[in-house]
Amino acid sequence: MAHGGLQALGLALAGAGWLALLAATALPQWEVSTFAGDSIITALVTMKGLWMSCVSTSTGQLQCKSYDSVLALPGHLQATRALMVLSGVLGPLALGAAVAGMRCTRCGGDDARKKAAVAGAGGGLFILSGLLALVSCSWYGHRIVTSFYDPTIPINLKFEFGSALFLGWAGSALALLGGSLLASSCCSRGGGGAAKGGGYPRARTPPKGAPTSREYV
Repeated sequence: MAHGGLQALGLALAGAGWLALLAATALPQWEVSTFAGDSIITALVTMKGLWMSCVSTSTGQLQCKSYDSVLALPGHLQATRALMVLSGVLGPLALGAAVAGMRCTRCGGDDARKKAAVAGAGGGLFILSGLLALVSCSWYGHRIVTSFYDPTIPINLKFEFGSALFLGWAGSALALLGGSLLASSCCSRGGGGAAKGGGYPRARTPPKGAPTSREYV
């Protein structure tokens, strides 16, 4: 039962992480304009994401514009896009394998070892998805830090971490943790009955004087 509980916990954490990665990929708040060094209140806030850039005014209005050309984008932005999209595509595959391999489902037959292997494969896909997202978010964050401390860039053109970047880090951490719990199920030997004894009956020697018989445990 504990083994099935860890599988359910891993699936919940990994699923929540995958949803967070999808939200982070779609949101435009990967980097926001900084007001460091400004002596007046700026009425406009610029935000940049993977697919569009937005400008928010002090009155609450938000105007966004999608990037016109993919080839005109910087190399780090194109790579981040590709890694985050690939991370999101791996999510449904990992989710399907994890659900099919869980002990509480009837998918994939009744072979405990085979189901554990399928659940472990789903966990491995979640780990790969989390690693891709972690690399892309960290790379993007490194570029923000490098540009922020570059003295040749004016202060009004510098950016800071946005909420979508933090969401991406949190989602990758949840995917890695949940995937690790699912992957550990293929190495555990929990469960009773056939899972412990290899599925074969074990003969017990009857006491002297008792009729000869075979008992199964």
